[in-house]
Amino acid sequence: MNAMKPSYHHGDLHSAAIAAGMEKIEKQEHPDLGLRALARELGVSATALYRHFPNKDALLDALAMEGLNRLGVHQASAAQAVGGGIEGFAEIGITYVSWAVSHPALLRLIYDRVGKVDLEADTRTDMGEAFYQLRAGITAMMPDDMSIETRTAATLHVWSLVHGLAMLILDGQVDYDADMVRKVVSMTNFGLR
Repeated sequence: MNAMKPSYHHGDLHSAAIAAGMEKIEKQEHPDLGLRALARELGVSATALYRHFPNKDALLDALAMEGLNRLGVHQASAAQAVGGGIEGFAEIGITYVSWAVSHPALLRLIYDRVGKVDLEADTRTDMGEAFYQLRAGITAMMPDDMSIETRTAATLHVWSLVHGLAMLILDGQVDYDADMVRKVVSMTNFGLR
C-alpha cells in the first residue's frame, strides 16, 4: 500500500518546497532542480508551486539563500562555542571550509546563483547569514577608526582565503585535512593581528 504524501496548504508549501529542494540538491553532484518534478514529489500541482516560485530561477535563488543562511548558522554556532573573539572569527573561516566540503553541490549552487556581493553590506537580508557573519566578524575585530576601504579589503582577504581553500579541496587539487585547514586559517590570522 502506498503511503499518501501530505498535502500542503497556504504558507507551508513554500517551506516544504525549500526543505524538499535542499534535500534533492544535497544528493546531486551538479545542482539542478525542476519545479514540476518537485511539485510531484510534494504531492501538489505545479500551479500551486508556481504561486510560491514563479520560475525555476526563483526556486534556485531561494535554495541558494537558504544554503547561505544554514552556513551562517553553523559559523555562528562554531564561533560561539569557542567564546568569540579572534578564535571565534577563525572558527567562522574553518567552518566555511568544512561545511563546503560536506555540502559541495549546495556550495556550487550558492555561487552559481549569488550575484555580485556587496562587501560593505552589513545586514542579514542583503546577503544572507553567512556573509553577515563575515562582515560582523570583520567589524568586531578591526579598530573602530578603520576606513570602509580597509574593512572591505579585510573582508575580501578572509573570504578569498576560505573560499579558495574550499574550492581547491572540492576540485581535487588538495585533499581535505581538517587539521591542515585549521593551520592554514590560523596562520594568516585573517590579516587582523
